[in-house]
Amino acid sequence: QLQASGGGLVQAGGSLRLSCAASGLTFRDYAMGWFRQAPGKEREFVAVISYTGAGTKYADSVKGRFTISRDNAKNMLYLQTSSLKSEDTAVYYCAADLSYFNYGQKIVRWGQGTLVTVSS
Repeated sequence: QLQASGGGLVQAGGSLRLSCAASGLTFRDYAMGWFRQAPGKEREFVAVISYTGAGTKYADSVKGRFTISRDNAKNMLYLQTSSLKSEDTAVYYCAADLSYFNYGQKIVRWGQGTLVTVSS
């Protein structure tokens, strides 16, 4: 199970830290990441982190503003967001995939989503 939290209402330019608590899986065996889905749009990739945290990849739209991290000892995934824009408004989902290099093609577990609303 993946439990996402930390969403909320924030003004443009602000920041939020999203968290994802994992249970029922061997956390370190999975590449972990975040997707988001804005109203009326398809779900899109945001960021991924490798099994040990040594590697990260970001969507161009969030590069330089968002930072993904993980704590394998606590089975936790994080997404630190900053300089938020109205277009970042979306439901954010954490997800687990066995592959880092092909992340997103075989998601084995989805979190329930946490809503981020950025007001301009």
